[in-house]
Amino acid sequence: MTADTTTRIAALRTDPAMSLLHRSLDVYYGDAERDARMDAFYSRFVAEGDLVFDVGSHVGDHIASFRRLGARVVAVEPQPLCLRALRAIYADDDQVTLVGAVCGAAPGSTRFHVNSANPTVSTASPDFMRAAEGAGGWEGQVWDADIEVPVVTVDTLITEYGEPTFAKIDVEGFEDEVLAGLTRPLPALSFEFTTIARPVASRCLDRLTVLGFDGFDVALGDDKSMTFQRWVSATDMATHLAALPHSANSGDVYCVRDRHRTGT
Repeated sequence: MTADTTTRIAALRTDPAMSLLHRSLDVYYGDAERDARMDAFYSRFVAEGDLVFDVGSHVGDHIASFRRLGARVVAVEPQPLCLRALRAIYADDDQVTLVGAVCGAAPGSTRFHVNSANPTVSTASPDFMRAAEGAGGWEGQVWDADIEVPVVTVDTLITEYGEPTFAKIDVEGFEDEVLAGLTRPLPALSFEFTTIARPVASRCLDRLTVLGFDGFDVALGDDKSMTFQRWVSATDMATHLAALPHSANSGDVYCVRDRHRTGT
């Protein structure tokens, strides 16, 4: 991170107009040990000169990691406040392309449901909001604003920017819709799952199997540590996710093609 970037983040942290993102900026920027763990983890998927898609960028800490690894990044984020922060943080980086949209199954537009008090769980999925109602650990979450946002597909992004080596998909219960807009296998990707929306993860695994992915592992929460330390089948992953306790809450499933040639 350059000195200018650090200065811009510091300015965002004190900008009253960005108050709803102050907590995220504090959590996701400035922790050197976390940055090092993230970089070491993603280095198995991302190398110098690669292209990465970051679908659901929030305030961009994953963009920062992919850039430290030398990758170009196409970052997709629909929330105006988050986009404003991203434009400030990465203003001088011509290797970061920002796309103000939701990724979905088909081009067009959709209603996006904003959780103003906790923007990280804003979502394009009404089912996700219904699943959160009354769920343990989700008390007090309110989606208090709707905005109309463009929808792009991963296929469209590939046509415009090229095929990524890795794609990170973190979109609060809309991951299956993102994958419905992908019709070709990538070398590797990840998608977020939550224990309140397990059917979404099942649909993602089914879709990825159709696309030719055959190796899966999972990291729980924000812990960049694989559970199995080896690639397992989609069936084994589905069984594992179904058996997790509700308190596991969330994590990211990592997916590769040709698992027997891909190490972890």
